[in-house]
Amino acid sequence: MEKLRIVFMGTPEFAVAILDTILKHNYDVVGVITAADKPAGRGQKIKHSAVKEYALEKNLNLLQPTNLKDEKFLLDLKNLDANLQVVVAFRMLPEAVWNMPKLGTFNLHASLLPNYRGAAPINWAIIYGETKTGVTSFFIDEKIDTGAMILSEEIEITPSENAGELHDKLMILGSSAVVKTLSLIESGKVTTTIQNDTSEIKTAYKLNKENCKIDWTKKGKEIHNLIRGLSPYPCAWTYFIDGKNEWNVKIFDARFVEEKHDCISGTVVSTKKDLKVAVLDGFIEVDALQFPGKKKMSTLQLLNGIQFTAVAQVK
Repeated sequence: MEKLRIVFMGTPEFAVAILDTILKHNYDVVGVITAADKPAGRGQKIKHSAVKEYALEKNLNLLQPTNLKDEKFLLDLKNLDANLQVVVAFRMLPEAVWNMPKLGTFNLHASLLPNYRGAAPINWAIIYGETKTGVTSFFIDEKIDTGAMILSEEIEITPSENAGELHDKLMILGSSAVVKTLSLIESGKVTTTIQNDTSEIKTAYKLNKENCKIDWTKKGKEIHNLIRGLSPYPCAWTYFIDGKNEWNVKIFDARFVEEKHDCISGTVVSTKKDLKVAVLDGFIEVDALQFPGKKKMSTLQLLNGIQFTAVAQVK
């Protein structure tokens, strides 16, 4: 059994929970690599990554390279003398980095590979209406999320669950999967499975303004899946039009009610208490939304201050 000397690479909160679990299981983390500081928000104040905040709190050896091929960084990394690297929600690594440690570099990905390789696996699993997902650990190779798989852990996606809720469940599951992977590697009992590529593999594309926009010509279940798959961030959005007024509106929470009607898709039907949008096979009942310059609010809160006309629509 070889004692592990681990370099951990990650950036967001998801990675923090897993790093914390590694330390609580008494593994030796000799260094942490995270994103460089960058300005954020209206004041453009310098923002630290969640992993950096945690590393500073725990007095861990921290590196923040802007260029992963930089010779000084590669030398600093080599001098940490790690025999294993663990990557969670970081960025694509050059071969000079992932091929450095004796025992390799493994990544934890928040999907059941080979499905949902890419930047947003949690979101797309919900958007595509999956009823289960999970996490997979695999050894990194030269492509994105294609390496030999070590282990997978599976979890159910409930019909009303949003991306934020699923993220938190996968964070716990991922922590367990990483510790199991470390144990296999440490004991020399690790075996791997090659990923089989087929034309049916689904991809977790990077989210952008275009693929977050709601298409009201689709069926209600598909629209509902998009809304919950993008909530609470980055959020599904639509143009809300009432007479001469047009707003770019985010929809955080909604329900789909299957119902026959004579309304044109995209028609807004509102009362003093609720707001719903007609779709092909029913209505999307909106529960929480955000108008420009306003905070997120419940539909009831919105309708206390504004009433829409009979010609209001979304597109």
